[in-house]
Amino acid sequence: MLSILKQSNNGSSASGQPQNMEFSQTFSESTGVRERVQEEGQTSQLQQPPLDRRTNVHSFGNHSDAQSSPYLSARGNIANICWGSAEEGYSAYHADKYDENKNPNGIINFGTSENKLCFDLMSKRLTQSDMNVMEPPFLQYPDWKGHMFLREEVAKFLTYYCKAPAPLKAENVIVQNGCGSLFSSLATVLCEPGEAFLIPTPFYGGITQSVFLYGNVKLVYVYLDSQVTGTCTRPFQLTVEKLKKAFQDAQSEGVGIKDIYSLSELQEYLEFAKRHELHVIVDEIYMLSVFDESTIFHSVLEMERLPDPQRTHVMWGTTKDFAISGIRFGTLYTLNQDVASAVASLCYLHGVSGPIQHKIAQLLRDRDWINQVFLRANHERLKAAHTFVTDELKTLGLPFLNRNAGFFVWIDFRKYLRKGTFEEEMRLWRRFLSNKVLLCHGKGFECSEPGWFRIIFADKIQRLQLGQCCSSLPGNSRSIMLPTA
Repeated sequence: MLSILKQSNNGSSASGQPQNMEFSQTFSESTGVRERVQEEGQTSQLQQPPLDRRTNVHSFGNHSDAQSSPYLSARGNIANICWGSAEEGYSAYHADKYDENKNPNGIINFGTSENKLCFDLMSKRLTQSDMNVMEPPFLQYPDWKGHMFLREEVAKFLTYYCKAPAPLKAENVIVQNGCGSLFSSLATVLCEPGEAFLIPTPFYGGITQSVFLYGNVKLVYVYLDSQVTGTCTRPFQLTVEKLKKAFQDAQSEGVGIKDIYSLSELQEYLEFAKRHELHVIVDEIYMLSVFDESTIFHSVLEMERLPDPQRTHVMWGTTKDFAISGIRFGTLYTLNQDVASAVASLCYLHGVSGPIQHKIAQLLRDRDWINQVFLRANHERLKAAHTFVTDELKTLGLPFLNRNAGFFVWIDFRKYLRKGTFEEEMRLWRRFLSNKVLLCHGKGFECSEPGWFRIIFADKIQRLQLGQCCSSLPGNSRSIMLPTA
């Protein structure tokens, strides 16, 4: 879930940056990329949120060897830095990808949030005869919001699986090539340059790039921690009190962490946003990936009455729930036609091809196959993989944060850090990578506590076994020896 800063009535940025300041003025052009980006000129005289809550666009990794390019603008250099540092592990993986037959000593990827358990089901469904259709409209420019036949199917699909109290309307649906594009588009049309999202940590690190590189929209962090204190009932819990504190500190607002919220919690967040006239973006990308029957997912679209329907926007995509991250598709549902129109103007840059729109429409309307075949098998496989990983963590005595949904588990490696610093966390992360196991470190998601790592379990058991942390595998050179606590 993500809420956004409201726009100031006078057109200036509530984050302290003048509305008309050029992008290049935001950064120090003289220091290149070796030093932290500094805001220039009159911004230093304006009230700013505390620096430790603010996005540091150089915090994606180690930039000591980075150089600015004379061929790029200031914005281009920043984009180059952000992309290169964020992709360090991912690039290493693609250069040395594990393959059981072709590269058995390659890197095993437990860092990218993908479901690799359902290729057999999806490849069979996506190649059936009803999918392989080609008509003239598929090869022509569509309505930039998406073909109407697709938006109608999306509306029906969300009505059914979100348990909406009334049928959702196709006119409120927009499709783009992924939820990252939607984040970027919404940041651009809802925020002035220099304004900020307020977002709970840890969060999906890609959001930083999505909102910053195009819209020059920053992030202000609501730090959540692993200790259960005060009114919290679980680790890393978002509360209205934490939102209030961050809102007061930064004078800007928002929300976003992958968790399963009750309807009463959703109501509290939305009412808080309404009191401050804030837009709320709700990311429900794991809606159908709840694999434990005792855990119930509640969609915002399920609510009988939204506190502020004109400022509530819901996103969903097929990447996670249908295990097809290579097919870029995301959808936005908003009742605000001004927002819909503005986002649609950017669909020219983020459109979905006609043949893919047809395939997605066919997929979403096949409810019997979804319910009777795919979801049953997918949930069984996710649950089995999750059980395998969590049982191994228990055996190793490693604390972890358990959720019966999604694709990943947060593991607490703090006792293996020689010092409780993010430098030590990065050292441990590189140690895993050098031993051919790619994980995600907490700093990449702006976790407030060094030592938390994310592992993706939505993979074949054979690969999970091969990539077990702290294991020596007979006949194989893989061995990750952690330092003693």
